[in-house]
Amino acid sequence: MKKSIFVLLATAFVTLVSTNAQTDYVKEIEKWRSDEESDLKKDNGWLTVAGLFWLKDGINTVGAGPKFDVRLTDNFKQEKFGEINFHNGSATLKVESGVEAQSDGKNISTIDLVSDEKGKPTQIQTGSHTFYLIKREERFGIRLKDNNSEARRTFKGLQWFPIDESYKVMARFDAFTEPKEVKIPNILGGNFKMKSPGILKFTLKGKEYSLQALDEGENKLFIIFRDASNLTETYSAGRFLYADMPVNGQVVLDFNQAVNPPCAFTPFATCPLPPPQNDLPIEIKVGAKRYGH
Repeated sequence: MKKSIFVLLATAFVTLVSTNAQTDYVKEIEKWRSDEESDLKKDNGWLTVAGLFWLKDGINTVGAGPKFDVRLTDNFKQEKFGEINFHNGSATLKVESGVEAQSDGKNISTIDLVSDEKGKPTQIQTGSHTFYLIKREERFGIRLKDNNSEARRTFKGLQWFPIDESYKVMARFDAFTEPKEVKIPNILGGNFKMKSPGILKFTLKGKEYSLQALDEGENKLFIIFRDASNLTETYSAGRFLYADMPVNGQVVLDFNQAVNPPCAFTPFATCPLPPPQNDLPIEIKVGAKRYGH
């Protein structure tokens, strides 16, 4: 009798501990989801991206309306903002007389634009607009953001699959002797050169899979993957997943934290796409659903 009572109490204790652990995990993922949405909605977040304009050699006009090379949104109430003189990768902005513009909190009239290729780009603010110079492969362009963009104003929230802790797996990290430079396809039709430190190998639902990891230099592994759910319920161009750096050759992959890339929210992003080897032949029905699905 005493033995039976002990077994029942032990079972109840184990069940309670397991339930509490599951509840803590769900709360952790729910908070992470809330933070993801807040980051998306913030000033100058991805919902504010309102344009991408590739620069031609010579003078590029900037203003509101179809006649300008770099077109601000209708929230810019003056017609012409200024001109960008671009030549051999160098860009200089000259602001139209009477137009207010700032960079790093200081009023400007003329300024050289440093691109994101060299770290933090020179950011130009006027009203609700911010724009800066980007480089993608051999092209230079202006990325425009508007904090009053329609996408931000009409955002209805992210949609997620139910949380399933069985999609949190331990992966073995097979490191390369030296990080490899790899070509990753992008949505522009070209390729980005990125660094891959190794391959992640893991078991999910009883089968073995592998994913190539990338290193973006932020002490995180970056994984771009596609799976069978992309045909129906998740973003067709794949999803992103981040993971902590390996510890003793092991990496935790939590597909509940799979997110949509920026190009799911704006046609003006320049997203990398999953390399062919990261195309998983199964449905990963956790993490972010297709936006607006």
